[in-house]
Amino acid sequence: MNQSKGEKRMKHKDFQFNGPSRSNQRAKRRKTNLILNSLIVIVLLLIIIVSFSIFFSNGDKATEKVSDQNIETNAKDKEDEANASVEEEETNNTDLEEEAVETTTPVDSETESDDTVTENETVTEPESEDIVTEGSSDPNVKTTITNPDWQAVGTVQSGEHVPVYNESSTDWQEMLKAISYGTGIEQSNMTVWFLGRNKQGPQNQSVATVTTKDNSQTYRVFIEWVDNQGWKPIKIEELYER
Repeated sequence: MNQSKGEKRMKHKDFQFNGPSRSNQRAKRRKTNLILNSLIVIVLLLIIIVSFSIFFSNGDKATEKVSDQNIETNAKDKEDEANASVEEEETNNTDLEEEAVETTTPVDSETESDDTVTENETVTEPESEDIVTEGSSDPNVKTTITNPDWQAVGTVQSGEHVPVYNESSTDWQEMLKAISYGTGIEQSNMTVWFLGRNKQGPQNQSVATVTTKDNSQTYRVFIEWVDNQGWKPIKIEELYER
């Protein structure tokens, strides 16, 4: 009986001795787990922060790239528009030079510009008589007049020649001189209703419709450019009406 009690006391002492040791171990485990969990949370937070930074950094770069591309595209579009505008203006200017000048108000040829005085002040009258042919395939033509001795009226122009159908140009004034020479109508008594390129003939030919101031005479005059010599009449049609 005494031995049994002694054994119980010994077991009780062992329990008391082992009890606190296990409690300490559990506390250490909890502390270790807490530390590990905290580290895991910190690592996850760091990963999220780094990923967030990388994502938005790439997004900003992509936005900047798109913006730069848009700026370059807009600049190129504006440059193309400017070039197209310049080309269109040059084309319009060329068309104005090539197209005939036809006005609702007739052009009077009373005076010539001081800058349009040609080298030959006078043109030698043709030696042979004009060749006059009655009628034509055009019912509006009364007679057709030609003369192989018609001459060019002279020019102050040099270099490659391109007809200029502009009333203030030297070319225009020289064409009027050739028309006056062929028809015999003084420029002061001439009204120009049409003067432009002869689309039925070569590039160097022009055609005009002129009348006297009193409209008693109406002519369609064909003239031709001769290099370094100027314009000369090649055919004149007397019309019933312009």
